[in-house]
Amino acid sequence: MNKLLSALLLLAASWPALADEITYQKHIRPVWEEQCERCHGTSAPEYATFMKNPRQFELDDKGPRMDGYEAMMFFINGQEAGMLMRRLDDGSNTQDGQPGNMYRHLGRKEARLENLKLFKKWIGEDAWTTKKTADITPEELQRIKAKN
Repeated sequence: MNKLLSALLLLAASWPALADEITYQKHIRPVWEEQCERCHGTSAPEYATFMKNPRQFELDDKGPRMDGYEAMMFFINGQEAGMLMRRLDDGSNTQDGQPGNMYRHLGRKEARLENLKLFKKWIGEDAWTTKKTADITPEELQRIKAKN
């Protein structure tokens, strides 16, 4: 009986932390579908194809494809680590104070701020960086939470 009571108390104590866990499927994917899918969905080119002629794709309102968790992680902690954070940042983490070029696409006014907070919480407040990929340390990459 004592073990059962201890287990229930432990579960109750951890409940707020579990409730606050942000996941791609439950929290990020709906925001992505609303704000990002039009340009980064299944009709968008893969990153390598995009990089062959980015200006032409941008004129067609297309960015590199990010239509799933793995595709998005490529821009968070993969080959192009940090890119998503640089592009979505509101400018509060940059020397010049300029927001990233995708910040404005996070929504209108209050929704934009809330969506940015959600992305930061998902990735990890202490993992959010606007550094270029080559400047991000392995230790910084380890801090990224970003669960599916």
